[in-house]
Order: sequence, then C-alpha cells, then structure tokens
Amino acid sequence: MEHRDLSEADPEVYKALKNEVERQESESLEMIASENFVPRQILQAQGSVLTNKYAEGYPGERYYAGCEYHDKVENLARKRACEIFDADHANVQPHSGSQANFAAYFSQLDAGDKILGPVLSHGGHLTHGHGINFSGDLFDFATYGINKETERFEKEDILQAAKEHEPDMIVCGYSAYPREIDFEMFREVADEVDALLMCDIAHISGLVAAGEHPNPFPQCDIVTTTTHKSIRGARGGMILCKDEYAEDVDSAVFPYSQGGPLMHQIAGKAVCFKEAMRPEFEDYAKQIKKNTKALAEGLRKHDLELVSGGTDNHLVLVDLREEDVTGKEAESALEEANIVVNKNAVPYDPEPPMVTSGIRIGTPALTTRGMEEEELEEIGEMIGKVVKNPRDSGVRTKVREKVSELLENFELYEESGVEF
Repeated sequence: MEHRDLSEADPEVYKALKNEVERQESESLEMIASENFVPRQILQAQGSVLTNKYAEGYPGERYYAGCEYHDKVENLARKRACEIFDADHANVQPHSGSQANFAAYFSQLDAGDKILGPVLSHGGHLTHGHGINFSGDLFDFATYGINKETERFEKEDILQAAKEHEPDMIVCGYSAYPREIDFEMFREVADEVDALLMCDIAHISGLVAAGEHPNPFPQCDIVTTTTHKSIRGARGGMILCKDEYAEDVDSAVFPYSQGGPLMHQIAGKAVCFKEAMRPEFEDYAKQIKKNTKALAEGLRKHDLELVSGGTDNHLVLVDLREEDVTGKEAESALEEANIVVNKNAVPYDPEPPMVTSGIRIGTPALTTRGMEEEELEEIGEMIGKVVKNPRDSGVRTKVREKVSELLENFELYEESGVEF
C-alpha cells in the first residue's frame, strides 16, 4: 500500500476540501440551527485508524476478534453519555438521528402501531411521521400542532389529540421550535392515555447537557439525539433510555437496523461527551442562549415577526408572511450576502415545503467562533436589512462587506493548524 498526501493522491477532492475550509473560515456566517464546528480533537478521532475495523455487536459481545480498544472507546462514550443526560442506558451506534429514531420506534412498537407526533410545519422532523419518510410509511401517525394564539405547544391541544387518537407512543422534541419543552406536561398527557413517551432532543442536546434546558429524564421513556448540532460533536446519532428498555433498544439497533458500527465516529462521540462535561461547555451553552436573544433583538429592529414572539433556546424562527419575500427567496438573498440560514415552514404555512414562509436562524456555530451579544445583535440587523430588501443588490453587497470584516476577528481553524 502506497501512502500519499491527499493533495497528490486526489487533487480534485483536496481542492474541494480546501475551498470548504476557506468558506467556513472566512467567507460565510454559518447560522443554520442544526450546524456547528467541531474542535480539532474530534476531527482527529474521526480520522483515526478505528475506521479500519469491523466491530459488529457490543462491547464484550463482538462478532469479530481484535476489538479490545474499540470496546474501551465505546464504553467510554456510553458511560459519559449516561452521566451527562442522567440516563440508565446509552446506545451510541446509530449512524444518524434518523436511524436512532427508526430503532427507537421499533424497539417498542410494531409496524402499523399508532404514534402521535408534531406536525412537520410546526417544528417536527421528517422522522416524526411525514408521509414521504419511513416513519409515516411504516407507522400509523397522527399529529398535534402549535396553538394558533400562543404559537406554543399547549397541554389542552395535545391532550385532545391524544384522547382522540389513543396512541401507543407520543413523540416530542422539535427541529424548529424556539421555546423550552415542558416534559412534565407531556408525561401527564402520556399517562392519561397510557402511552410511551419518546423525545427527540437532537437540536437541544447541548443545552440539556449543560443544564440550560430541562432534562427529558425521568419524564421520558426513550430519548434520541444526534451527536452534532448544539452538542458540537461527531456527526451521528444516539439513543438514551431507562433500564427497562435497554435490551430492546440495543436489539433494534443491532442486528435489526444496522450492521457494523462506525467506530471512528463513536470515538468522535466519546471525545464530544468529554468536552461537554467541561465547565467551559456550560459557559458555551449559556452564551448560545444569550446570543439568540441578542439576535432576536436585532431582527426586531427591522420589525420582523418571530414565531412565539421570541426564543428560549438556540434558534429563532422568522415568520415572513407579512413581508414581500418567501423563505426560499430570503434564504437565497442572505446566501448572496454570505449569511447562511435555511428556509423553513412556519405554523399554518400557506406555502409548500420547498418554498415556505419562514427562515430558521441558529447561533451555536457563531457562538463556537467566540461571537457574543454585540455581534449577534448586529448580525440580526444585517439579516433584517437583506430580508426587507431582498432584491436590492446594493444592500447585499454592503452586508457581504460587513460579514467579511466581522469574520476577520473570529478565527475558526487556522490558528489550530487544521486544514480540513
């Protein structure tokens, strides 16, 4: 085997990676709520020789020999995850949040069973019952929505839906909801109809880990999450649960829905969890919330409407129905100004999913870069200018210049020597 530098072995891929480093480092403000930047130590773990080994099964019960060190790494990840989230059991093998949800459903349910989940345009995820996804295809999903008046999830609405549909499981946890989740309320509803309670904390896992959002345990029976987003780790998924569900959860991951785990990714998860246990991570999570509130203030200066009137977490959802622009148009205009957000449906959205009437904006990635309230409020104003003038190239040019000036003061990887 010949070892060569990537720049020599595959110049095309090398160039694409170099260009992406440049984009992340000095060209764009990354404000997609589900994205973040991982530290060098996680990149090192992900690029390690653990990618060379099959490790089907679980620590101490592998199907192949030679897994001693893989067992050590996976056990570290499981132990740290349980400690962080106050869970009885953790399965760190899911390759993604979607696969974690797949396994979590099938650990307790059969195809065709009834699940009650959130409407997609009200903050839900594709795996919460959308018809084009496995969840809506394999299970009998019913939905609950956000209250039209408060733009929050209210107990009376969810209880009414639960009594009407009598689900075997209720799902809470969202991809575009700017408020805290009331787990005690969901537990009361689930008990009322004798349903299991599952929570998808993919977006808020970093806030939960740092004590900046209520913990889903002990109210929830099973909890799923990604291991990137606000917890700032290796891309992948995880399932946390109470002891009574542990054996079923493990079986639903392997051998039911996955084969060999991605051990280099699990190493990255283990490092991520150790980082999340440091006092500095608590400071980071606190700053995320401060920054999001500052961002909201900047947006309000341009009279932009925020779903639910504000935010308690890492994101804001901007309702553009009163503006002369769709979510798709706003996303495109902002990208031309080097501010990266995503179009997103708002509750009771009249536009189709690929157009939408809103944009979702998050602060975890910029908080990782070291930005604080002053910068985020200014960025909110910059976004407001573009959204209010979506077809004005002059406005976009001026904002793009301000973005470049801002990024010069907040290095990402260059100082640490990371190339890609």
